[in-house]
Amino acid sequence: MKASEYRTLPAEELKEKLEDLLDEMANLRIQKATHQMVSPSRIGIVRKDIARIKTLLREYDLGISEPTVES
Repeated sequence: MKASEYRTLPAEELKEKLEDLLDEMANLRIQKATHQMVSPSRIGIVRKDIARIKTLLREYDLGISEPTVES
């Protein structure tokens, strides 16, 4: 996802998505170690998505931007 797409999600969903991505990253590392990777480029994509979400959450903590509130 793009950063603009992540900005539309509430902070709670971002935290859930972050946990899912961290789990996926752990699975990808296991696949890499056992030489069972189907798509090696997926590691880079997941790393960048993790960084995007962490950046947004940090911006919310510092008050640089406001999280989306679910209605």
